[in-house]
Amino acid sequence: MLDFIRIHPSDNVLVALRNIPAGTVFENVMVQRSVPAGHKVASAYIACGEQIIKYGSPIGHAKADIPAGEWVHTDNVLTNLLEENTYVYEPNLQYPEPVEAESFLGYRRSGGKVGIRNEIWIIPTVGCVNGVAEALERNCQDLVSGSIDGLYAFPHPFGCSQTGADHAQTRRLLAALTRHPNAGAVLVLGLGCENLTRSEFEEELGVYNSQRVKFLVCQETSDEFAAGRALLEECAAYASQFHREKCSCRDLVIGLKCGGSDGLSGITANPVVGRFSDMLVARGGSTVLTEVPEMFGAEQFLINRCVDDVVFKKAVAMIRGFKEYFIRHGETVYENPSPGNKAGGITTLEDKSCGCVQKGGFAPIVDVIDYGHIVTKKGLTMLCGPGNDLVSSTALAAAGAHLLLFTTGRGTPFGAPVPTLKISTNTPLAKHKSRWIDFNAGVVADGGCGLEQAAEDLFSLVLRTAAGQPTLSEEGGFRDIAIFKDGVTL
Repeated sequence: MLDFIRIHPSDNVLVALRNIPAGTVFENVMVQRSVPAGHKVASAYIACGEQIIKYGSPIGHAKADIPAGEWVHTDNVLTNLLEENTYVYEPNLQYPEPVEAESFLGYRRSGGKVGIRNEIWIIPTVGCVNGVAEALERNCQDLVSGSIDGLYAFPHPFGCSQTGADHAQTRRLLAALTRHPNAGAVLVLGLGCENLTRSEFEEELGVYNSQRVKFLVCQETSDEFAAGRALLEECAAYASQFHREKCSCRDLVIGLKCGGSDGLSGITANPVVGRFSDMLVARGGSTVLTEVPEMFGAEQFLINRCVDDVVFKKAVAMIRGFKEYFIRHGETVYENPSPGNKAGGITTLEDKSCGCVQKGGFAPIVDVIDYGHIVTKKGLTMLCGPGNDLVSSTALAAAGAHLLLFTTGRGTPFGAPVPTLKISTNTPLAKHKSRWIDFNAGVVADGGCGLEQAAEDLFSLVLRTAAGQPTLSEEGGFRDIAIFKDGVTL
């Protein structure tokens, strides 16, 4: 069992795989002071101003001389990130060898789409009716029977007093969720005087099946609970017609997300997810990578994998647009690592980003889509969205992800609108939070198995989950949405 790992041959830091006491010797280097798991030590003398190399890439520079064996962290490292970067397209495309796609039992929808759950969703168009939506969810659980997997409401605070881009984002996001194939039927619940009117929502939604999507405007009925109940009964009658049948995993869309990352994220859980992504792409399936601010400092790794110059330019525009968003609000582009990230061993945003992008594997990037838009191409897609866990997870669900793979070094209980598998970066977390963690990638650091075997095990778990096995967040009843907001509130 190793104490440290050198991720790339050119790295001048080693990462501790467990808590290491002072005096430990590794690669002829003596650890100067105790180092927590996930943190870095210098493998050789690093002069003030010299680059700190991890993942084979600079993650910052030394702000003081760092002796060999010294702990390398926030007290002796500074970021290299700047607001402006020049990007050059130097294609580096590695297409996975095609593999025959396995099958699972899912729900076939009209238009060729597939769902992995057959649920009834209540989607408010405005926060004013959240209470009504939640009451309908509580009081109509008797409708969940037969092939219906659940009935859920998704409250949020928006839909009114918004203008411009914010209003458009809310409308687009909610319409995308309404179209999601995990929902066998949907009740869209409005108030009546909000900005997001029924007619505007229907225009955003486009052509829809009136048996599957029902609308209720609360101000237009004397008893919104009775009217809501009646419409949900119609939703249940429609959804109950669907039953699980054999589907190909090439129809799956899987969202890739990390949160509460630590120094092991880029060594265990994220590379395991990256290899899973390549496995699904090899079978003709689709994966989605978001969290744009957590690409800063590692974006060149990604954009050189764009399939052509058109996709490359869309990726550059997305990254620059997010940097401009930070600057517009008077924020620096590099103050991203959270206190929990730093406690787990992440020192700079480059350090975090180099670990974060491991989730995307090595397959080419086939498309870049805006927030609230839906994946349309097979392969790996980049989605414009922030790093915030709830906001980006909701964006992934709205993009059509059937299921999310959520890696974490610190742990979190939340669940997205779609099944969310929590993947721990370390074994102590998996043991400590056994009701949160679905899959332990910490076995890679423990020496229990390699990245490839762990990815195969994860792939099998995804297929079982797609076929109906509940995630721990589903069992806990954890489901939330959060909508990206930028502008003013009226």
